[in-house]
Amino acid sequence: MLDTTSTPHAALMDQTYRRQRLIYDLTRKYYLFGRDRLISELDPKEGSHVLEVACGTGRNLQVAARKYPYCAFYGLDISAEMLSSAREKLKDRANLAQADACTFDGAQLFRRAKFDRVFISYGISMIPDWESALKRASAHLAPGGELHVVDFSDQSGLPEWFGTALYRWLDKFHVTPRNDLGSVLGKVATSLGGTSYVRQLYRGYAQYGVVRTSRRV
Repeated sequence: MLDTTSTPHAALMDQTYRRQRLIYDLTRKYYLFGRDRLISELDPKEGSHVLEVACGTGRNLQVAARKYPYCAFYGLDISAEMLSSAREKLKDRANLAQADACTFDGAQLFRRAKFDRVFISYGISMIPDWESALKRASAHLAPGGELHVVDFSDQSGLPEWFGTALYRWLDKFHVTPRNDLGSVLGKVATSLGGTSYVRQLYRGYAQYGVVRTSRRV
């Protein structure tokens, strides 16, 4: 398999977060809104297998593992630097691997091809080929499984100056909000014979989308 963890994007993420990872969890709680709501709405059944794509420092997996102690957790990220923090935080509570969200193979990484829940929290805005990442994630859903996504939105319900300032700030970290998330998730759901929806959070600050697969995927 082609090694996608040594690509320019992987190097950029390592460069961006080599030092940022040390303060990431402390600072991001002030503007990565909706993460805990997503974790609550995952609501996996006992014995479920839950994968986070672009898991970063492992903060979300740590919260989810505490909330759902009866589930097995997995995480992948393209950045070796971020995974270093995740491994320190999670120890043996989650199975972690370095991989590209657009090309990962769950069977190869975790000896598991399908997952009951897959989630991406503020990750698609940092993945250049984000549509491929969503397709790849959904391809790993078990029958009746769900893909949950939360990320920045278009700021439509907030003052124009706020949105302009936020977008300028996000650009410094190579973050680009994906305002057509709804239509892309709709196409993904159709390809699986499932359903999808997207709703706006906090007056359009963030968006939260879900794809539910058919029981016969």
